[in-house]
Amino acid sequence: MDSSSAIPLFFPVFLCAFTLCFSLLWARTMRTSKSPPGPTSLPLIGNLLQLGIKPHESLAELAKIYGPLMALKLGRASTVIVSSPSIARQVLQTQDHVLAYRTIPDAIRALNHHEESMTWLPPNQQWRSLRKLCNSHIFSAQHLNANTGVREKKVNDLLKFVHEKAMMKEMIDVGQVAFATILNLISYMSFSVDLIDVRSETVQEFKRVVRGVMDEVGKPNIADYFPVFRLVDPQRIRRRTSMHLEKLNEIFEELIERRLQSRDHQLQSSNSSNDLLDALLDNCQKDGSKLSKNTILTLLQDVFIAGSDTSSSTIEWAMAELLRNPEKMVKAKAELRDKIREGKQIEELDITSLLYLQAVVKETLRLHPPAPLLLPRRAQTDVELCGFNVPKNTQVLVNVWAIGRDGRVWKNPNCFEPERFLESEIGFKGRDFELLPFGAGRRICPGLPLADRMVPLILGALLHRFDWEIEGGVKAEDLKWRRSLGSLYKSSASQSRACFSLLKMIQACMLDGSSSSRKYCTEQCEL
Repeated sequence: MDSSSAIPLFFPVFLCAFTLCFSLLWARTMRTSKSPPGPTSLPLIGNLLQLGIKPHESLAELAKIYGPLMALKLGRASTVIVSSPSIARQVLQTQDHVLAYRTIPDAIRALNHHEESMTWLPPNQQWRSLRKLCNSHIFSAQHLNANTGVREKKVNDLLKFVHEKAMMKEMIDVGQVAFATILNLISYMSFSVDLIDVRSETVQEFKRVVRGVMDEVGKPNIADYFPVFRLVDPQRIRRRTSMHLEKLNEIFEELIERRLQSRDHQLQSSNSSNDLLDALLDNCQKDGSKLSKNTILTLLQDVFIAGSDTSSSTIEWAMAELLRNPEKMVKAKAELRDKIREGKQIEELDITSLLYLQAVVKETLRLHPPAPLLLPRRAQTDVELCGFNVPKNTQVLVNVWAIGRDGRVWKNPNCFEPERFLESEIGFKGRDFELLPFGAGRRICPGLPLADRMVPLILGALLHRFDWEIEGGVKAEDLKWRRSLGSLYKSSASQSRACFSLLKMIQACMLDGSSSSRKYCTEQCEL
């Protein structure tokens, strides 16, 4: 064939190729035009430099510019940020079936934690089985009602300890004693034993291990932004997380071994504990059970790490806000004096009548949610949100901190005003998307029912029994918040769950009706 005969064939082929390429480019442009708005990203690193040291606050500021649904590029991770109640409802409820999957931070891959963890598993049969076990043996209403006396005893032990410290004029770390109380409660429901003594140094050590896991997961990790670095773990974050988890496993394995020995000696039938560990071991022994020892250890890690720290940090924040706003403290204590008989310890049944105390808890969770950014979700398939395309495998983050401080939703959003909830039916149990400290939908925090009972009970008991002040003549208006990124669950977007460490000591002063006999027992508190 000569060159002249080839020319007529060239043009149709060229035209077809050109048309195909143009169509593909046009389709890509149209898809891009339907992507959520967002700031321009830099080559390779994307928008990482715009996160700052407080990602939830930086993202809230960006949302004021680009809107409540915003697209970012964080290293190699395509991410969408949600900052309004209406879009949060779409993510957590309407499109929950598509967005219930997780992006896995590299630190969570320590000891293959993500492969067995109820928190990080996809919504499959294994995940449903673990949720069912937890709900039925720890967090169900029936089980919680049966353990009301246990919770009230733990609170009474806490009050005795604080009383002793007050009489000796020693300082009280509110976060630490609340942590120990909640930890022992979870331990009793899991193992039928107290794990630590609130008076011993083991409290601080156990808290250090728990916080250690959360701190490591919360550190900006290059392996999250650029997955190729997972092979080398350049910052040794996964390695340190493994060390903390191994320490927890040593404690749990000893308790499991003791229980197995007691069951071998046929003590279980006559002295059944009917706790979480018995339920897990019974399940293991069933034919066809997929529950392994490693699954049990991972589940216990999830329950203890999330359950103990989340509630204790909320109590710590509530006390800090009341100290900074003494007029609110006066109102809370006045309600307690009015509703609780003098000399009587607060009980769970009293909580329903303590409306201002409940409002204090809600307002604390609004301003200081345990997770400023909910744990990262991942789109299992392409999905549409508010008319915008969110491609498959995009990471989706709900900024509950931004929602809680949105002036379009809340009046005086940055002020601590519990009174706002006295005139509102808004709650934090996943039905109202203006207040989402525990999430919503199928992946709502399973420990919410326990936190709902323990936080107001402990906070109310401390306020009712003791008078709280700041030593050193520091005025309430002079207090300064001192936040630390501290414990953050971060995904490849360098964010999510945060439990702020207030790094403070607060005084406890015994009330016995005489101002001269009040015991001042703390050092200066700088919040």
